[in-house]
Amino acid sequence: MVTVRNMIFSDIDKLVNEFALQGWLEKSTEQFTKYLNEQENNKRQVFIAEVDGSIAGYVTLLPNDKEGPFANKNIPTVCDFNVLIKYQRQGVGSALMDKVESAAKETSDTICLGVGLYTNYGAAQRMYVKRGYIPDGSGVWHQNKNLPPYAECRNDDDLVLYLSKKF
Repeated sequence: MVTVRNMIFSDIDKLVNEFALQGWLEKSTEQFTKYLNEQENNKRQVFIAEVDGSIAGYVTLLPNDKEGPFANKNIPTVCDFNVLIKYQRQGVGSALMDKVESAAKETSDTICLGVGLYTNYGAAQRMYVKRGYIPDGSGVWHQNKNLPPYAECRNDDDLVLYLSKKF
C-alpha cells in the first residue's frame, strides 16, 4: 500500500541513498536539504511516497514558480517528481499526483508542470495526459527560456513542454 506524507529530516539520507543505488547521483543531500528548508519556510511543499515503510518517490509543489510560462502568476507548479525505478508502475506516481493536486486545489483552480521530451519521460507524458493535463500553448522551453522557431537545443532534462490542468 502506498502512503504519502510531508518530507521530514530523516528522509534526506534515505532519498540520496536510494537514488544513488539506481545510478542517479545528481540527487544530492544539498538538494533535499534545500527542499526541506523551503518546505519549512512555506516556499515549497515536499511529499514523500512510501511503500511498506520504504521510500518509493517524491514530488514537490511550488506555490508560485519563478521561471517558465507560469512565472509569478500564483499558479502552483509541480517541480521535481520522481519515483524510484523499483516502485514504478505500482501506483506510486498516481498517489503522489493525487496528493499534489489536492494541495494545489487549496489555493488555485489550476496546476501546471513541465515534462521532458525524451524517451525516459514517456510514462510521465502519458500519465499527465490521462490525468487531464494539456499543453499550455507556449511551445518548447530549454533551460527556462522559450525556444524560438528553428532554434538549436539539446534534448536533455532541461528541454520541456509545459502542461496545465484546471480543476
